[in-house]
Amino acid sequence: MKHRVILFTDIGDTIIDEGTEIRAVPGGIVSRADCLPGARETMLALYEQGYTIAMVADGLVQSFHNTMTQHGLDHIFAAKAISEAVGVEKPDARMFQSAMGQLGLTEADKPRILMIGNNLAKDIVGANAFGIRSALLRLSPRYRHEWQSDAETPDYVLDRPEELPALLRQIERELEA
Repeated sequence: MKHRVILFTDIGDTIIDEGTEIRAVPGGIVSRADCLPGARETMLALYEQGYTIAMVADGLVQSFHNTMTQHGLDHIFAAKAISEAVGVEKPDARMFQSAMGQLGLTEADKPRILMIGNNLAKDIVGANAFGIRSALLRLSPRYRHEWQSDAETPDYVLDRPEELPALLRQIERELEA
């Protein structure tokens, strides 16, 4: 079954635990890393349930290929907007526009899109400014979880990846109403 809600997701500290990344040189390509607890299973379940999932992430294309392949997740992404390939980083609107373009979406589809990420300044500010829904996953010890402005205020807050399916079902119901 195809769902109306489209999920845009960050990767670092949203699916992958950045604290476990292995790189040959500092700032270089990530060769491997662990997933956050529950993230892999949640993403696979959402894919199997028919959700459209797009990667919207800052970093190197090869790093995401390596880590997503390592965990059997590379195939779940219907689109990949990666900063190295797009040429800008979030919160730049071109990151979100790239994912929308790859999926063939228009402005009319924006109410259907949820961006989940761990970084208020990049993921939440970017999604809010772009006019799509935003969800903060406040699991990472590397980023602050308290917003300091309206621009940083997420529409939803999650403490664990396993809370995402219920949120997507809630948004589905809102769209049907």
